[in-house]
Amino acid sequence: MRRYELTDEEWNRIASLLPPENSGKQGCPQKCSRTILHGIVWIARSGVPWRDLPERYGSWQTVYSRFRKWIEDGTLDNIFRVLSLEAELTELSIDASIVKAHQHSAGAKKGGLQTKSDTAVVEPAQKSMQLQMHTVIRFIL
Repeated sequence: MRRYELTDEEWNRIASLLPPENSGKQGCPQKCSRTILHGIVWIARSGVPWRDLPERYGSWQTVYSRFRKWIEDGTLDNIFRVLSLEAELTELSIDASIVKAHQHSAGAKKGGLQTKSDTAVVEPAQKSMQLQMHTVIRFIL
């Protein structure tokens, strides 16, 4: 067994949830669903682009098209739903990655706060707090 591939026990739990390999259609026989699923899992776990899929999983176009087909017909949703029912909370992991926002995403104008002569400007948060206090006082009275 190679890195990122399913064990026989894992495969046996989901094999019945996949569509049958022999569809009865003429043409080139389909690649084994297990190999395709290994390719999909390899892409998901490694995070590489589809074109960098190792050849042992078949053509990346084949694996990608089967992935799209299983997404559209709900096969992968069904697998995840069944596996999530069996999941134990001890196996739960949370990603702690950090995503930095672009400098323009903050919404602030260039140059910082503009002040008139030497008078202090009330911050928007302070204005909001004053408005809330004013509303509370009016409600009480």
